[in-house]
Amino acid sequence: MDRSWMKKPRHTQEYVDGVNDFLKFACENCDTDSPICCPCRKCGLRKMFMPNMVYDHLISYGISQGYTIWHAHEERIGEASYHATDAQNNNEQINEGSGGMTTMLHDVFPMFDPQIVEGGLEIGVDAGEAGVQNENRQGSSERVNKFYNMLKDADDSLYEGCTKHTKFSAIVRLWNMKCLGGLSNSIFTELLEFVNELLPPGASFPKNTYEAKKYMNELGLGYEKILVCPNGCMLFWKDNKNLETCMVCGASKWKQKESIDDRSRKGKRSPAKILRWFPLKTRLQRLFMSSKTSSQMKWHAIGCSNDGVLRHPADGMAWKTFNSQHDDFASEPRNVRLGLSTDGLNPFGNMSISYNTWPVMLVPYNLPPWICMKRSSFMLSLIISGPSSPSMNINVYLEPLISELKELWEVGAPTYDVCSKEIFTMRAVLMWTINDFPAYGDLSRWSTKGRLACPCYMGNT
Repeated sequence: MDRSWMKKPRHTQEYVDGVNDFLKFACENCDTDSPICCPCRKCGLRKMFMPNMVYDHLISYGISQGYTIWHAHEERIGEASYHATDAQNNNEQINEGSGGMTTMLHDVFPMFDPQIVEGGLEIGVDAGEAGVQNENRQGSSERVNKFYNMLKDADDSLYEGCTKHTKFSAIVRLWNMKCLGGLSNSIFTELLEFVNELLPPGASFPKNTYEAKKYMNELGLGYEKILVCPNGCMLFWKDNKNLETCMVCGASKWKQKESIDDRSRKGKRSPAKILRWFPLKTRLQRLFMSSKTSSQMKWHAIGCSNDGVLRHPADGMAWKTFNSQHDDFASEPRNVRLGLSTDGLNPFGNMSISYNTWPVMLVPYNLPPWICMKRSSFMLSLIISGPSSPSMNINVYLEPLISELKELWEVGAPTYDVCSKEIFTMRAVLMWTINDFPAYGDLSRWSTKGRLACPCYMGNT
């Protein structure tokens, strides 16, 4: 269906005809006696009315420019086609930065999608929040309000008269530049201050890095800080969270160099060592909740060619042997296969500094080979801070990840699949690790030095 009418002035006959075609499409895919989501600029899919009221809103306020795929009115990804002139295509590219944000928000928060709510589906706590009824969609739930506020920011212009960006799209674009360019917090704050000077007085925009980070945190996928024994003996986590000293070596979890006066001036003590943990479950669920990646997560089962050529780990013997040994796991193509990679590095590429940080990365191998090995597909799971290598104590730092992997293997996690529009129990397995020989020794607790250095041949090397 032609979408070019969406960019026409509201008083033109072409726009009015487009509105009628849209309402006809929406009514054909739902009960004509029930209300439908209103995609006008004022409502932004947040309210539901009868078709005649939606018509009045679309004529009075105009349709949201970002709503190019009518997912809230039963249109599947891939069914929409946009026919326009070259000039209109150029305008679409200009508005792409802000136009795709509404769709992205519905991918991030599928539990608020009207299709899911009306269909009676309920996502567990791990996949999001429980489904909410239509009459309670504007309740006092804090997360619901945050979602609606971000949806409003994704639809409203950055300032009056701006047609290229919304507040949400501008913050996301700048934050993406900060992450990809490695900008420090102080430089990013100066950049935001300069942007605020360029904007008109009525524009609402973050003034520093703290405000921007607080805004972006509402999208989820954050990390948790876990205090660690300075000698790497144990984690102050779960039942041991409130302990003050290590149960193995007796070391305090706080820095000891600060005086009492410094401590009282700062108001809190500084931890001796911190492990940063990025929970895996929510990140895997996001792959199925996003319309961009959900269909790709079954490529290994439905898109891989079985012609004897090794193009993907799914063509290898390890993968096929695992499938033959675990039929229940292999029967669900959406179950996730993971690879783990870790190694030490010197931060900022400065080899003269005696400091060693160990990032632990995970790779989802369900994706096709041209996607799974891209940087955007890698999942950072742990950051083990220095100053030295964790060595054989790396198993202590891996405890949160191993606990999560065990749960995903034995129990699974309820996950919403945006392609099939259903909840399924997602399970995951760690297929292999990728590392050099010294890191292999740490992960396997096998001595890679001396006469028995080779783990395969041992004494017969």
